[in-house]
Amino acid sequence: MSGFVEKPEPAQVPGLVHLHTGKVRELYRDEAGDLVMVASDRTSAYDWVLPTEIPDKGRILTQLSLWWFDQLADLVPNHVLSTELPAGAPADWAGRTLVCKSLRMVPVECVARGYLTGSGLAEYEESRTVCGLALPEGLVNGSELPAPIFTPATKAAVGDHDENVSYEEVARQVGAETAAELRRTTLDVYGRARDIARERGIVLADTKFEFGYEDETLVLADEVLTPDSSRFWPADRWQPGRAQPSYDKQFVRDWLTSAESGWDRTSEQPPPALPQEIVEATRAKYVEAYELLTGTAWN
Repeated sequence: MSGFVEKPEPAQVPGLVHLHTGKVRELYRDEAGDLVMVASDRTSAYDWVLPTEIPDKGRILTQLSLWWFDQLADLVPNHVLSTELPAGAPADWAGRTLVCKSLRMVPVECVARGYLTGSGLAEYEESRTVCGLALPEGLVNGSELPAPIFTPATKAAVGDHDENVSYEEVARQVGAETAAELRRTTLDVYGRARDIARERGIVLADTKFEFGYEDETLVLADEVLTPDSSRFWPADRWQPGRAQPSYDKQFVRDWLTSAESGWDRTSEQPPPALPQEIVEATRAKYVEAYELLTGTAWN
């Protein structure tokens, strides 16, 4: 089993139709036909959406995404129409809500990897490939790749794993022209973001994007280059050959798999609530990533 430990009840707002509850976001449609995305403070790990929230997390994800959309505007358009709260929306939606274009979404997680880690490392250790792409001998956990690679995945439902797929499978599903555009744009955006992050003392190890089409134009959607969708490592502590310290919810994962939590992730039991010190440490990492990248203090 997996999914929500406690399924949230979405807010009902006049003029908005609730469409979907995701791991982090609530999705609505307004009377104009535009999408309204609200980023909650929920957090997930090991395919579970946990019962404990991380304060300010949704606002940090939203504000960091907006900052990145500005940095990338000359490379690819994005889906944001407005940050104004819909009439009658809860006050708590402020800073975590985006009104967005309704796009024809591409059913592919567009992953760019510049470093070897995670599921890519596991595959490399077995076959010297990542998503079927051959890589040279001698790479270790945290190694920088000779060049960034596009390693797409299928988009899974809440509680399920995304599954890595080959580029050829993406081309079969969405067509060769679309697949080529996805790969090119993903790697262009990753390259820009990697360089910006590096200037600010952060290694962007990998990240995932979602795209949709507005007529014939490819548009960057959802969140972008946040600690939830990316692996950010402190550059001054990067050391290939070991697991890297990171700006994300690693504190949550580490605690859940520790003896202290008492949770067996192979069982069908949902994970327990997080202790306050883990919540605070995780929030601090999100804030630190935001401040380092944007150069502005979180308020």
